Amino acid sequence: MQLAAIVISLVTFVIGTALAARAALYIYRVVRTGADDSTRFGQPAQRVKTVATEFVGHTRMNRWGVVGVAHWFVAVGFFSLVLTIVNAFGQLFDADFALPIIGHWMIWQLFVELIGTLTTLGILVLIVIRLMSLPSRSGRKSRFAGSIAWQAFYVEYTILGIGLCILMLRGLEGALNGVDSYGPEHLVSYPLVSALSGLSHGTLENLIYLFAMLKICISFAWATTIGLNPSMGVAWHRFLGFFNIYFKREEDGGTALGALRPMTSNGQPIDFEDPADDAVFGVSQVEHFSWKGILDFSTCTECGRCQSQCPAWNTGKPLSPKLLIMSLREHAYGKAPYLLAGGGKDMEGEEKATSEQLKDVPAAALAEAERPLIGTAEENGVIDPDVLWSCTTCGACVEQCPVDIEHIDHIVDMRRYQVMIESSFPTEAGTMLKNLENKGNPWGMATKARLDWVKELKKETGIEVPVIGEDIDPAEVEYLYWVGCAGALEDRAKKTTKAFAELLHTAGVKFAILGKEESCTGDSARRLGNEFLFQMLGAQNVETLNAALEDAPVKRIVATCPHCFNTIANEYPQLGGHFEVIHHTQLLQHLIDEGKLVPVNPVEGLITYHDPCYLGRHNKVYSPPREIMDKVPGLRQQEMHRHKERGFCCGAGGARMWMEERIGKRINTERVDEALSLNPDIVSTACPFCLVMLSDSVNGKKNEGAAKEHLKVVDVAQLLLDSVKAQPPAGSEEQPATVDA
Repeated sequence: MQLAAIVISLVTFVIGTALAARAALYIYRVVRTGADDSTRFGQPAQRVKTVATEFVGHTRMNRWGVVGVAHWFVAVGFFSLVLTIVNAFGQLFDADFALPIIGHWMIWQLFVELIGTLTTLGILVLIVIRLMSLPSRSGRKSRFAGSIAWQAFYVEYTILGIGLCILMLRGLEGALNGVDSYGPEHLVSYPLVSALSGLSHGTLENLIYLFAMLKICISFAWATTIGLNPSMGVAWHRFLGFFNIYFKREEDGGTALGALRPMTSNGQPIDFEDPADDAVFGVSQVEHFSWKGILDFSTCTECGRCQSQCPAWNTGKPLSPKLLIMSLREHAYGKAPYLLAGGGKDMEGEEKATSEQLKDVPAAALAEAERPLIGTAEENGVIDPDVLWSCTTCGACVEQCPVDIEHIDHIVDMRRYQVMIESSFPTEAGTMLKNLENKGNPWGMATKARLDWVKELKKETGIEVPVIGEDIDPAEVEYLYWVGCAGALEDRAKKTTKAFAELLHTAGVKFAILGKEESCTGDSARRLGNEFLFQMLGAQNVETLNAALEDAPVKRIVATCPHCFNTIANEYPQLGGHFEVIHHTQLLQHLIDEGKLVPVNPVEGLITYHDPCYLGRHNKVYSPPREIMDKVPGLRQQEMHRHKERGFCCGAGGARMWMEERIGKRINTERVDEALSLNPDIVSTACPFCLVMLSDSVNGKKNEGAAKEHLKVVDVAQLLLDSVKAQPPAGSEEQPATVDA
């Protein structure tokens, strides 16, 4: 028995180790086929701290409650119990073997007892959760839909088998050593010790040889399996996750949200005024992704958290962030032998490698190399165009990913090539791009129309809004109010603009606007993929802002649109524009705290707040809108099921505002249905895009008789204004303040 156990274990160990090491080297080579990216190496100490924090604290996973706790024990157990494998090798030769120095140390034995038990219980919990949410039962609602099931179950049952072997060996060790009472060393395994103590010494030794062999064989059969499957993300993420987190985009450890990365070619930012002759615009081949992109694809564990939160997937569209990453991974590894042999196409589509270089490349890899990265099923494309254009860039996938995959950056990179080189994108978006280029706003309205709301406000209230440089000196301005295209030109959003301006006037804040000098920030153009147009609009706006605020004590800007807020604050620094930017809800909360705005009039009703993606997830502004509503008398707040970090998109981001939804349920309808389940009187938000999308859906629901006629969709600023306004004169027949929708 002992000899057989030794031979089988050593053979399995050698094969498993060799294959896993070979696969690790192969993964490294595949990752290196990606383009250069020199931005991933700054602040190494902070990066190490981020890895330690995310792993030890399980900061991303623990948002999922019991799943996070169970996974913590599995992850920690996987690495910390490696020494038990060493111990098992020793037990093959001597059943009484214990690790030198620590083997008989009570603390070590207690640690093995507890972690071994909790790892086993943890993996049982994860297995049960997976079985309860099988795609065969739950369909698209299962976050495991599309995941490679056999790989996931194989990994889980491997861990379960190892855990059970650890506990069995602990029982056998205790019985062999004559343990006859409970103690810390056998806190969990003593019942096994007691049950096995009647066996003979020889039988106990043979059982130790058997279970040590089983533990080793299960472990290195797993190593053999992952060695033969280098794209098995559900297993390899245990190692690659550390590297993927270390090399994440944000050096401070933040998620890859907010700003998009500048467009690069061969690892260098593209100079749009004088691009290099060989510059690659966007991504049209998998090797055009950076090496970090290939590492992202390799690291995906197929857990489906991104998929479960994706507004496109949840409304019946073909986009699943998980399936997109998996498709890119399988394509990258399928094409890898061709790339590693020197294969590739130049800008004209000509093959760069010689026939001699490609003679040993498998036919499957050559066929994979011919697939278009973006293309329909008929074209044998890797990513279907409907998948690419379904994304709202809401950031839910990036926010939820436990291994920090940067989905949005990859999607936008593919869009960039489609828009700028192929001119292939949804037709309706073309109108928006032309309007931005010719008129500086998505609706194509005349520039002078940007001041219509100013005239309306003066007529309604007598308040005059000054234009900086014309009506007021920059040195007198506390805040430059960036109105935005929607805030200036869209009728519903203009109500927010006027309410905010009136509130600033009431609070005595010195503010001004740019008026006709303001142009679109370029947010929609950039997220659609037209980086050139974004650069043009952005450079123009940065120049305008720098000139307007040149004499201002602080270049302080306030915006009512989260998309403008995000672009000016996070993306204009890429263009040389460094400004202090806040959202209007942040300023309003500050003015309330200072006592400059005092909500006194009750606004009665049940209210639920919708988190704008570009205010919440992308910029982590969750509290100010809620705190403002807390201060308004009469309002009763109730959160929708999906809120804050898990808030559900309105459907307008990623330039989807300008594209029709032809597949599945409309995203704004899904969100309004969630709001209506609370039977609210008011739905509030803090974004003009959200305001439009939610209003459209609510109006449709009213026409169907599915929503109360008095249900309002308003911006937080409108609520506050109604509460701050003076009470009607005594004896007036006017009713208490209600929200003007």
